[in-house]
Amino acid sequence: MRCPSCQSTSTRVVDSRLTEPGDTIRRRRECEECGGRFTTYERAEAPALAVIKRDGKREAFDRQKLLRGLSRAANKRPITDTQLEALADAIAAQARAAGTGEVDAEYVGELALRGLADLDPVTGILFASVYRQFADLAELEAEVRRIKSEPVAGPGQLAIDATAPVPSDPPTSMGPSPSRQSRGGNRTAKETRRTHAARP
Repeated sequence: MRCPSCQSTSTRVVDSRLTEPGDTIRRRRECEECGGRFTTYERAEAPALAVIKRDGKREAFDRQKLLRGLSRAANKRPITDTQLEALADAIAAQARAAGTGEVDAEYVGELALRGLADLDPVTGILFASVYRQFADLAELEAEVRRIKSEPVAGPGQLAIDATAPVPSDPPTSMGPSPSRQSRGGNRTAKETRRTHAARP
């Protein structure tokens, strides 16, 4: 492993750590020539993953390309390289989780946007302004509200409309809980259980 500063091949590992989600080893190395330190990552070669672009074209998933995009968005923001590396790994793992071998580019972009916003809201907004290509401030404000209110839809899923009723919405489909609802006339569930317990 060459030192990025002086190109010497005389380097040694001074620290090794397993990173989340547990598929990468992060190593801190020290150059024996110039004394500089740098970080390397060791990971298993992942299964092939195709990214489907908006025009329908497919291209191989490129983790380094993703990482470069994350780094550009986080330029001069309080996000470390280690955090960006971990985010890139998490996005890659989630993109592969469907097991289909392909994923929409929009889904990868959404994961990147949400991940950056979790690390630093301003970076998330900067990424969104380029990724979404907003025409005006109103669109940017709407995107900020969306990020705060909507969960990320999984591969092949539609985003949830927060304004639409859902089957588990208590006002529309559920009554009082069994502990409060009366059974057998005016007896409560608690009284009914006692009656059953008293029977021989």
